[in-house]
Amino acid sequence: MTDPRPPFRLFQPILAGATLRERIIGCIGALLAISLTGFISSLATGGSVPLPLIVAPMGASAVLLFAVPSSPLAQPWPVIGGNTIAALVGVAVTQLVHDPMLASGLAVGLAIAAMSLTRSLHPPGGAAALTAVIGGPAVAASGFMFAVVPVALNSVVLVLCAIAFHRLTKRNYPHVPARPAVNQHNTADRPADARVGFTDADVDAALAALDETFDIDRDDLARLLRRVEIQALSHSRGPLQCADIMSRDVIAVRLDDSTETALAALLSHNIRTLPVLDAGGRLAGTIGLRELAGQAPTTVRALVSPAVTAAPGDLATTLLPVLTDGRCHAVIITAPAGDVIGLLTQTDLLAGLSRPVASTRTPGGAITARHEGVS
Repeated sequence: MTDPRPPFRLFQPILAGATLRERIIGCIGALLAISLTGFISSLATGGSVPLPLIVAPMGASAVLLFAVPSSPLAQPWPVIGGNTIAALVGVAVTQLVHDPMLASGLAVGLAIAAMSLTRSLHPPGGAAALTAVIGGPAVAASGFMFAVVPVALNSVVLVLCAIAFHRLTKRNYPHVPARPAVNQHNTADRPADARVGFTDADVDAALAALDETFDIDRDDLARLLRRVEIQALSHSRGPLQCADIMSRDVIAVRLDDSTETALAALLSHNIRTLPVLDAGGRLAGTIGLRELAGQAPTTVRALVSPAVTAAPGDLATTLLPVLTDGRCHAVIITAPAGDVIGLLTQTDLLAGLSRPVASTRTPGGAITARHEGVS
């Protein structure tokens, strides 16, 4: 039997989602940030501090900040607080314990405890604590100021550089986990997508059963698992694309139409969302019963809302999170130029997922249906 594991697997990246592009961005970010941190620290101190302008633990902090910016260990408080608190612990141990080997072990062990208690666990903090012990006469003479300059100063500048760099490269830092789904109808029910599948309690139970610590935020883990469920559903249902189940005879209004016209169209066609077209016939947004409720007569332009869109070739199952969040009732299917070519509602998606046939798309684009029966 063929071994499915890749050759030289010991040298394969172990971080999920790592790509060459992300690694290149991380390298550039670390290069710029470490250089700027040293330069800015030198300007801030004016060369008056008899210590290194930048300490070695900042190199390890840069790896986390730029290679895995979504890690809980790479967020601003762990970087700044973890490095500073660990350095303070290291200095305190040095002043109380004079045996260098014992002091080294105590400094790192107590630094881990202190960072854990202050929710600032940061692996390079261990190196900051160790540096306070073995840093030599200059560090020893500096005393507790070593934790402020250069450790805290380096950490603050490095984090500010990371925030600026990630904003320029449009990455999510500081990392904010996705907000948990909430019921949009102001009732006691759980959100629709949380009523099936696993629950938060299941995630907690699985983590407890594995009895390991993972470098991922718990909410991010739950979001990842829900995305895995959707991907698995798309495989089990076959390649169900938006174009397969979308409505093509789309009822729409124009920006300059009256709200009475929009309301009449919604009621006469028994629908909840209308695409709004601009003067060129391209999508400008949507309007629905929510926007029109209780409004004085005006034009559609005054009440238009941003549209949720998809391409005809997108997998319909990827729209499950959007169409079950309680806010969006229809996704507008558009061509690359912005022309509206279809509309996919919650009803369309439910009908597509519950149909008793599995569709197979042929190379020419035609769809052949295979009935699923019980033999």
